[in-house]
Amino acid sequence: MNEGNTDESYRDTISIVSDEGKRKWIYPKKPKGRFYTARTVISIFLLAFLFGSPFIRIDGHPFMLFNIIKREFILFGLVFTPQDFYIFGLVMIASFVALFLVTAVFGRIFCGWVCPQTIFLEMVFRKIEYFIEGNYKSQMDLNNSPWGIKKFFKKISKYIIFFLISFAIANTFLAYIIGTDELWKIITDPVSQHVSGFISIIIFTGLFYFVFAWFREQACILVCPYGRLQSVLLDKNSIVIAYDFIRGEPRGKFTQKEEKSLGDCIDCKKCVNVCPTGIDIRNGTQLECVNCTACIDACDSVMDKIDLPRGLIRYDSMEGISNKVKFRWTPRIIGYCAVLVVLVSTIGVLLANRSDTDVSILRTPGMLYQNQPDNKVSNLYNLHISNKTFEEKSMKLELDGIEGELKLLGNEIIIKPLEIYEGNFLILIQKEKIKLTNTPVRIKVISDGKVIEDISTTF
Repeated sequence: MNEGNTDESYRDTISIVSDEGKRKWIYPKKPKGRFYTARTVISIFLLAFLFGSPFIRIDGHPFMLFNIIKREFILFGLVFTPQDFYIFGLVMIASFVALFLVTAVFGRIFCGWVCPQTIFLEMVFRKIEYFIEGNYKSQMDLNNSPWGIKKFFKKISKYIIFFLISFAIANTFLAYIIGTDELWKIITDPVSQHVSGFISIIIFTGLFYFVFAWFREQACILVCPYGRLQSVLLDKNSIVIAYDFIRGEPRGKFTQKEEKSLGDCIDCKKCVNVCPTGIDIRNGTQLECVNCTACIDACDSVMDKIDLPRGLIRYDSMEGISNKVKFRWTPRIIGYCAVLVVLVSTIGVLLANRSDTDVSILRTPGMLYQNQPDNKVSNLYNLHISNKTFEEKSMKLELDGIEGELKLLGNEIIIKPLEIYEGNFLILIQKEKIKLTNTPVRIKVISDGKVIEDISTTF
């Protein structure tokens, strides 16, 4: 809340809804400035990573893959199988805690600088719109003008380009799920051979086109739950995009400043004109604000023109503006940091001790021992091996620590890449060798001449 603003009528409305209750189309002025340039550079790198990652290969295998259907997940070249979901779950929890920490300290900075919705809308689709239809006033004039050749040509050109970009995004999104090889088959093979894949591309294309051509900022304001988390994640010490009401109030035209004791805000409304969600940042932190910094650049440009210091709108906390208090570590921020350190440390230890295979050996439930010829006794065991690599593995089992025989039921153990082997085997021991009801035994799992697992169980 802006403590310098006594008129809180803005809280009774939302920026994207008119007084009649209809959708208010937002026409943001084309931003420019140091923050917008920085965001553009970061967006270029993020877009390059987004579109390039599915095509990056490590030893011929995907760098990133999230195949939910086949339960194959590859993150930065590291394979996660269903047996590793506890690690994957911890990574997701750590990501959320990190997001909460960043929000508690820097507000909704993720939305303005990293969120794909903001990057695509502001750095791709709006740039195309500015190029074809012009700045915000030209867009309003074009939309309010009657249909003609010029308007038809501009609109059809814009929407065709929007559709093509949405199609490219849809294909990229699908490449993350099924891989580029499968995607290429869908593109090159007849549609009849990949009907489900073709339908998926059409659905995703339509969804992205709808979001970026029409739904736009409503996705951030009405759908995204992150904006609503601000009320519980932010406090007066959080660094957000804020208006310095102490310096800026009372507002007044530049020509009146010599006659009256006015603040630095000349009420030019450029900060409102550039806002992609249509809010007035001078009212304070609001649900609709995505921290895009457009208002900072607009205000700084005005301050430069009237020879006043920059920073009337800046990154700062309410405590910093009201009481000139610098950032300080609060118990909540320390708590987030502590939890995040524990999570990251745990994930690091688990990844460091993670093996390429998971082997599980258990005595078959409900099965008693069996008497065998030559005065031997046998136990039946279940064998479960998960291969987490892209290489085929051949394994064998050896009994260790006790004299006896291990007999595999079935063929030799050969496990294909990223697959699971399930089988059974018998352990046979002479009766006179058995001294205890539960005799400890060890089983060595050997691959390529190396012992990869040494598992203890009982006979």
